[in-house]
Amino acid sequence: MFIVDNYTLAILFCVATMFCWGSWGNTQKLASKTWRYEYFYWDYVIGVLLFSVLSAFTLGSIGQTGISFLPNLMQADCYNLGSALVGGVVFNAANILLSAAISVCGMSVAFPVGIGLALVLGVLVNYFGSAKGDPVWIFSGIVLIVVAILLNALAYRKAMVGGKKKVSFKGIALSISAGVIMAFFYRFVAASMDLDDFVRPAAGKLTPYTAVFVFSLGVFFSTFVFNSIVMKHPVEGKPISLSGYFKGSSTTHLVGMLGGVIWCLGQSFSMIASEKAGAAISYGLGQGATLVSALWGILIWKEFRGAPQISNLLNIGMFVLFLIGLGMLIYAGA
Repeated sequence: MFIVDNYTLAILFCVATMFCWGSWGNTQKLASKTWRYEYFYWDYVIGVLLFSVLSAFTLGSIGQTGISFLPNLMQADCYNLGSALVGGVVFNAANILLSAAISVCGMSVAFPVGIGLALVLGVLVNYFGSAKGDPVWIFSGIVLIVVAILLNALAYRKAMVGGKKKVSFKGIALSISAGVIMAFFYRFVAASMDLDDFVRPAAGKLTPYTAVFVFSLGVFFSTFVFNSIVMKHPVEGKPISLSGYFKGSSTTHLVGMLGGVIWCLGQSFSMIASEKAGAAISYGLGQGATLVSALWGILIWKEFRGAPQISNLLNIGMFVLFLIGLGMLIYAGA
């Protein structure tokens, strides 16, 4: 199987994760022109599962290094399989809330508040679960990221007031709920792997490719519960039935699947990098997706169009502090 053998390459993989996790929301924005996000989400999870299978049978099975996907899956014990599976369920609960938040208040708010909060709490959870990296630099970076999140929330409030629009407290509440829950999913997946040695993992432990596959099963099957509830009790609009999903065009379905593929590509990169970078840094840099998604929302989707100048200045401050904070996380592992 393919593995990362040095810290520099691990950081590059984490940066790739950041762009993947920060960009999948664009597919929801595209689909939302003709498609409810609840329908989009079915295609999204199909994309996640399909990519995890493809990755497992290609990068997870080629070469002479380490143990390939199927033999690793066969020797995995129930505890580690269950841990990765629970990680998928926890992530899915959070991600459905995040999708709802995007539909209510846009990417430039849902991601900085929700994913920014998940970054802060998740780094702490993963650091104490598997300490790797200089804690002074890690926690200093976290402090700056917290301030950046607050600046974005304030920019959103100023934009709504300045534009005479109603502040969407529902969107903020959904984003916060998503962030709190999402902070814990990565730890479950990381705990299923041997973060000290991917080549010769301890008996019963999973490789990154096996962990992502089992995680994706948790995402897929829990969607039948979570998304069914959301369809009957939507955050906006009328309840919808599953039959409407089959009326979508092939292009619309493919856009949703593409969103899942993009996200799962980032998840795979993050898991592969976690041995050399450490779970806390790998997760934290990946959740720098906040920065990427905010740029998409502001520059491409024009979610702050008509906002007062103070909102633009606050968003600039958010970007600067976020970049410095992420830089500190990188330095912490070096």
